[in-house]
Amino acid sequence: MSRFLPILCCCLGLTLLSAPPRQNIPATEPPAPGPVPQEVLVAAAADLKFAMDSLVKAFPAGNDISIKLVYGSSGNFYEQISNDAPFDIFFSADLGYPQKLEQQHKTLTPIKPYGTGQLVLWSKKLDPSKERMNTLLLPSVTHIAIANPAHAPYGQRAEESLKHYQLYDKVREKLVMGENISQTAQFASTGAADVGIIALSLALSPQLQKEGKYWLIPPATHQPLRQGFVLLQHAKDNDGAKKFAAFIESARARAILKYFGFGE
Repeated sequence: MSRFLPILCCCLGLTLLSAPPRQNIPATEPPAPGPVPQEVLVAAAADLKFAMDSLVKAFPAGNDISIKLVYGSSGNFYEQISNDAPFDIFFSADLGYPQKLEQQHKTLTPIKPYGTGQLVLWSKKLDPSKERMNTLLLPSVTHIAIANPAHAPYGQRAEESLKHYQLYDKVREKLVMGENISQTAQFASTGAADVGIIALSLALSPQLQKEGKYWLIPPATHQPLRQGFVLLQHAKDNDGAKKFAAFIESARARAILKYFGFGE
């Protein structure tokens, strides 16, 4: 086998000589990450749930701005913002709360009204338009949902209407308190309450329109639910928050709010 060794070595040498030089192939770099969207943290009164969801969809933000929504009662948001919660914009169901924040120097801009809320009687089981407020006196009505008047403007106005019709003492034992107006509507829609005194803006949502019926409580029976929003100090360097606030004052945004029952 030794006589084949020179030939083998010669072939290997030719192969090595004829092989192309090894090239240094640069490593493929991952694509550069896109810009991080600027986050805007919004505290919104619970009656805005469906309207605000529609507003965010209509907002021409592209990929540059991310709107984060938190829904709750205006009174609770007031307490949180007073204690420096990092919200950029506050939408309140009662102008009184942003006015208090303004006095505490927590706001960045003047308060801008965006509409007036309205109360309705809503039921999954009954037609409140037949008996109107006397619906609450029917023997079949054992639970009536209202928002907690301690911190929810709609609960405060519901109490005022009940007292206007001299019904409050008669139905007090039937009252079930929701943490906010959205939870109040949930009580009524799930059957936990036979009737709910809720926001018109929620009654006009596709789900509740499909599930039940409502009757508009005359606004003259309670104090107005004048609502407004304000940029907070946390939004001082947040251009996204300022753009969203400007959008809320546009004709398109106003049309959406009007569609959901927020009057002038």
